[in-house]
Amino acid sequence: MSLAARLLQTRWFVRAPIGMFRARLGFLFGGRMLLLEHVGRKSGNVRYVVLETVDRPADDRVIIASGFGEHSQWFRNLQADPHCHVSIGWSHHRPATARVMDADESATVIDGYRTKHPKTYDKLSAVMEESAGLTMDEVPLVELSMS
Repeated sequence: MSLAARLLQTRWFVRAPIGMFRARLGFLFGGRMLLLEHVGRKSGNVRYVVLETVDRPADDRVIIASGFGEHSQWFRNLQADPHCHVSIGWSHHRPATARVMDADESATVIDGYRTKHPKTYDKLSAVMEESAGLTMDEVPLVELSMS
């Protein structure tokens, strides 16, 4: 297994940026990463996850991918309760609503990503396939609409 795939499965590594976002240092990631605050579907507790953006079609909209498919806890939590908060760039704790994109919308977004970032697409798709068994074309996409 590659180093990148191992790191994606290492809890302390993927959770390390959370503290930076909570300290309002999210701008250091230049809008490529965001902090998603959501509610656990069983516990009702606030949960945090840092995710990479796939696209940002508008200032109040951002698209993220569930790299581990429909089994990601954050993805399942948003399906149960789409109300969340997003911290990205200089914005902190903005209320948002999540919507799982349909297959046609997702294909359009992924095609755009592949065109804009061909090398990143190839590397990221390979890492995701190795760590989760999915390619970029297969992962569910979520649109976050911020208030």
